[in-house]
Amino acid sequence: MHATSTVQAADSPAATPAPPGSDSKTFARAFADIKAGFRNRELWGHLGWQDIKQRYRRSVIGPFWITISQAVLALGLGLLYSQLFKLPVEVFLPYISTGFIIWGFISGCLSEGMETFIANEGLIKQLPAPLSVYMLRTVWRQTMMLLHNMIVYVAVLVIFFGALSQKYSLLGDGKCVAGHICHPGLSWTILLAIPGFLVLALNAAWVTLLFGIISTRFRDIPQVVNSLIQLLFYGTPIVWPVDQLMSGGGKEGVSWILPIVKANPLYHFMQVIRAPLLGQEFSPENWIVVGSITVVGWALALVAMRNYRARVSYWV
Repeated sequence: MHATSTVQAADSPAATPAPPGSDSKTFARAFADIKAGFRNRELWGHLGWQDIKQRYRRSVIGPFWITISQAVLALGLGLLYSQLFKLPVEVFLPYISTGFIIWGFISGCLSEGMETFIANEGLIKQLPAPLSVYMLRTVWRQTMMLLHNMIVYVAVLVIFFGALSQKYSLLGDGKCVAGHICHPGLSWTILLAIPGFLVLALNAAWVTLLFGIISTRFRDIPQVVNSLIQLLFYGTPIVWPVDQLMSGGGKEGVSWILPIVKANPLYHFMQVIRAPLLGQEFSPENWIVVGSITVVGWALALVAMRNYRARVSYWV
């Protein structure tokens, strides 16, 4: 009788110990990973710099090949498209040069960000580091490449400062005339390019985290996105000015494309940086769209980090 009551007591729900709770899938752990990644800036800073050095190892001028290739591309296509579109070289060449510099950062973060965890498979399995370290490594590497390319912008700015320092138009002969969009020219607003780039880098971080995790699980995603990058390039006003689609631009017949262009998020990211750098008009709409995408993107990235951060090491 005594033994029976003991068994019943042991089998009763009150006596059954509760399983230990797991806090691996919490937003606190996701935030902690990102904070720890920023604290390890010496690690991702060194890794990013080593990526640049390794790419141009045994080269005479090293990373400055980035600048040279960017300058040749911008000069060649700038001269070509200025003749095809009948646009003034003195304002169109700075436009296309700045567009290529910003696009290089965007496309680099997209293509390399998706494979950031796949490319760091060895370190992820051997180095006990936060997952965000590899995201920061990718964004930092692309930032250094952009800084090298900014030498092209400075050179173009010095050469064409006279045309950009006053009111100008990207159409016609470059001067403000009736019916053309007139840009105010360079001023103190050039400083707005700094917060513009910081917001762009912030978005590059969540893109790298989110698409990096998804691509680690589904290896077809990088192939799909890479095939779309070229389409995004031509659909974003980089080698053609959006002024041509607006009223008075001489292209009223295709002005219906303008809403489609404005629906492209990359257009707004381009504008918050390029417009201040060139003294162009820009709308508060650009900052509203960019800010909204930043909030939504980071929310999705944090959800992915919360649910799948611990699985990345098994997926790579």
